[in-house]
Amino acid sequence: MVSVSITVIARNEEAQIAACLESVRWADDLVVLDSGSTDRTVTIARGYTDRVYTVPWQGFARTKNLALDHARGDWVFSLDADERVPPELAAEIQAVVARDGPADGYRVARRNYFRGRWIRRLGWWPDYTLRLFRRDKGRFVDREVHESVAVQGQVGNLRHPLEHYTYDNLSDFVQRMDRYSRLAARELHKQGRRPHWGELLWRPGFTFLNLYLVKGGFLEGRDGFTLAVLYSMYNFLKYAKLQEMRLRQKGRGEGR
Repeated sequence: MVSVSITVIARNEEAQIAACLESVRWADDLVVLDSGSTDRTVTIARGYTDRVYTVPWQGFARTKNLALDHARGDWVFSLDADERVPPELAAEIQAVVARDGPADGYRVARRNYFRGRWIRRLGWWPDYTLRLFRRDKGRFVDREVHESVAVQGQVGNLRHPLEHYTYDNLSDFVQRMDRYSRLAARELHKQGRRPHWGELLWRPGFTFLNLYLVKGGFLEGRDGFTLAVLYSMYNFLKYAKLQEMRLRQKGRGEGR
């Protein structure tokens, strides 16, 4: 019988993990990898599955690949703790698995929520991401951030959306922006990217204009303006941190 595994990685997600796992109770196999939570994440997760494992944090892609290694299903749906699988999407996933394809992987559109409301513009919708795939055909590409699945074979799209409850408030966004901009800068640094001082000026400005005007952020009211500003700040921080890394490397080289 063809089966599906749901894989979730988590750390200090007690506010989110129950709703996440409740939305996938129907799955044949449910795997949760926890990376050192100090709250009730593990306790809550064990109320849904006995397949809860504690592993050291190895980065997003590597940790998600560890979760894949624990999966038993013929198919895998990778889920984040702040995401929910609505009943319509659950039925569609089960139908794909039951007929075993025909594609080897499937993208799903995400409905992204910010401060409790669905954001339809700024590139936040439909926000396709590949999540359902044959276990022996897909792996996460090893990147510092914005990890994605590479599938060997044909890829299709699911019709029903995944719900993503991201960024409860400004503080949440700012805290994650600091972390993600550092990881993004590290990824660029690993690729040998050389920053230019002018990027600290034009990239944030271009990001704001693109999101707010070209991608319709102004139609989202206050939240659209706020998000356009925040992503501009993110881009500034990413390239400023890249420059900092290059200068630090250069300083070590001159000190030899």
